[in-house]
Amino acid sequence: MAKTATSRKTETSAKNGTGTKPKKTGAKPENANGASDFAVVEMVHAEYLNRRKSQLEQIRKTDKKLLRAMLYQMVLGRRFEEKCAEVYRMGKIGGFCHLYIGQEAIAVGSMMALKPSDMVITSYRDHVQAMVKGLSPESVMAELYGKEGGCVKGKGGSMHMFSKELEFYGGHGIVGGQIGVGTGMAYAAKYKGTGQVTLCFFGEAAVNQGIFHESLNMAQLWKLPCIYICENNQYGMGTSQERAMSTRNIAKKAEAFEMANEFVDGMDVMAVREATLRAIERARKDGSPTLLEIRAYRFMGHSMSDPGNYRTRDEIKKYQERDPIVLFKDSLKESKVLSDRDFEKIEQEAIEAVDKAVKFADESPYPAESELWTDVYA
Repeated sequence: MAKTATSRKTETSAKNGTGTKPKKTGAKPENANGASDFAVVEMVHAEYLNRRKSQLEQIRKTDKKLLRAMLYQMVLGRRFEEKCAEVYRMGKIGGFCHLYIGQEAIAVGSMMALKPSDMVITSYRDHVQAMVKGLSPESVMAELYGKEGGCVKGKGGSMHMFSKELEFYGGHGIVGGQIGVGTGMAYAAKYKGTGQVTLCFFGEAAVNQGIFHESLNMAQLWKLPCIYICENNQYGMGTSQERAMSTRNIAKKAEAFEMANEFVDGMDVMAVREATLRAIERARKDGSPTLLEIRAYRFMGHSMSDPGNYRTRDEIKKYQERDPIVLFKDSLKESKVLSDRDFEKIEQEAIEAVDKAVKFADESPYPAESELWTDVYA
């Protein structure tokens, strides 16, 4: 069997940094669905505490300009999504709208490890990924408004951001549908010898789709340079992972295909970056694919229409205490990389960028009726 990545951590067998297994907790509090509220929360918190030293070490080894850019992208993503929620409630955004609040470390940590020529494909929760890949906040907000100034002229809306020029291939509304497409993108890159790596994002609920298993099998068999990133926010819409999966260890599923895999703390942007860099190195070296299970937590409901009554306030509060942006700020401050004044400046830059995006979207016209017949193929 092929050797998996050495730093892989799993839910049931992860070591806590001292060479021993985590101790079992007592009785699990239950929510209205009969699911455990705190067991996984405590495990993730322990994981962070054990990784804190390595996080600070990675910060000290990373270029300060890059660290600032990473923090800016995380703050921009948060402020952008908060504004999306605001204007959605005002009726300026219609249809579905899935926010990324709480998961910013995944997109920033993984995508900012790529080359500009590398390819990205993702699911319907795609606003922040689009901006990290290089789409302007204006073009993303205008697309949410359904306006002509949007990245696909207002035709895609929230779930279908796209830019061929920036190698960003969407935003896909069908659960797991992008996994097969991403695998095909990686095959094309290998066939043409472009040297590109493909990042394919999906949620944990997509792992239950057949296309996930078929794609991993093909990628490992054909040695395709694809990095499969499972953004495990622990809820498929309103269904908790433990109610939908016979095993909660998603990373371990890759072992069925002898594929390299890692479990990553998705609240730690540096941990995400380092795991992605290892996966990229494997992909560029010999085309080996990787499955990364990056566990985080969305602070909002599944979409703007979801009140989130299936989660308790205590559960949400526990994760908010590990807000990835606050944690990254604290580490940067402890490492003396950025000052309080630097943080204030980054915050102000992000707010101004979002305000500019809203102004652009408000002023952008709706597409002409003739656009109904363009980009239609039969």
